[in-house]
Amino acid sequence: MNLPIFLSRSYLRKFALICGLFLILFLVASGARAQGGGKAEPGRIEFKRGTTSTTVSGTVRNDEQAEYVLSAQQGQRMVIKLTNVPAKSSCFDLKGPDGSDVGLETDCNWSYSKVLQATGDFFITVARPSQARGTSRYRLTVTVR
Repeated sequence: MNLPIFLSRSYLRKFALICGLFLILFLVASGARAQGGGKAEPGRIEFKRGTTSTTVSGTVRNDEQAEYVLSAQQGQRMVIKLTNVPAKSSCFDLKGPDGSDVGLETDCNWSYSKVLQATGDFFITVARPSQARGTSRYRLTVTVR
C-alpha cells in the first residue's frame, strides 16, 4: 500500500527531528533571554596599592544604569566627581552600606565630598537624568582618604 508522502515513516522522522531541534533552540534562546533580563552585579571599585583615587569610564544609554560598589570606613572622606559627554547627560546617586542616603542634596549629582558616617560597602549608580532616548559617556573619579 502506498501512503501519501506526508505519512511515510522517513518523512515523519524528519519532521519529528526538525520539531525537536526547533524546541531545543527555543528553550536555549528563552533561557539566555531570561538571564540577560536579570540585574547584573555592580562593578567593584578598587584602588591600586598606595593610591586613594581611581577613575572608571562607561556609557549609559536610554534608561540604563551603571552600578558600582566600593568599601570605605567611617571617618574617611569620600570625594566623587562625574564628568560626561554631552555635559550633564548623566548623574550619580550614592547609597550607604544600609541602603540609606548619605546626605546628597538631590538624586542627580555630579560631585560629592563628605566625611563618611558609616563603614561598609557604598553603592554608586550612574544614570541619565531623563527618560528620553540618548547616550551619555562618563568618567567617574572616586577618592577615599
